[in-house]
Amino acid sequence: MAALIGLTGGIGAGKTTVADVFKTLGIPVFNADEVAKELMQTSSVIKTQLIKTFGEQVYTNGILDKAYLAGIVFKDKYQLELLNAIVHPITIQSAKDWAAQQNTPYVIKEAALIFESAAAEGLTAVIGVSAPLDLRIHRVMQRDACTKQEVEQRMRHQISDAIKLKLCDWVIENNDQDLVLPQVLKVHEAILAQL
Repeated sequence: MAALIGLTGGIGAGKTTVADVFKTLGIPVFNADEVAKELMQTSSVIKTQLIKTFGEQVYTNGILDKAYLAGIVFKDKYQLELLNAIVHPITIQSAKDWAAQQNTPYVIKEAALIFESAAAEGLTAVIGVSAPLDLRIHRVMQRDACTKQEVEQRMRHQISDAIKLKLCDWVIENNDQDLVLPQVLKVHEAILAQL
């Protein structure tokens, strides 16, 4: 089985950009956030629990109402914890099942909440992606067409970069000044040397 390496960072840090570089090196990437969104749409277990917890209106004509759900969970930490308790265990297992099918020395599991969701368990190592706060906010506002206040509200539900990056084995700076490719190559070589 391939070693499972975590890739994390705060919202807007540029995890996907870094993950794409690993993909060009032939390293498979599991995007936990995307899979979680897909599972909320396809998993009967998750759907049943979401309806039971957040009400029938969480799905409209069988489609997850993301705005409705976000309006609940990003205003109430307890509600967010309930959502994570429903979605994270199934997503974590999905990543393990996926990694077991890969034929490379290691794979990347990209997830924003690796440390917040106990998803670090079972990972060989974790790579952090860092970017200045203002740049992160700007990226998310552009990407999600949302306000600065909405981005800051989401950020409050993630542990601070200062703590998160100390928990990582390597940190890649994605600040639009330092080139990402040489940093990824250095980490790639370090991972292969440890396996």
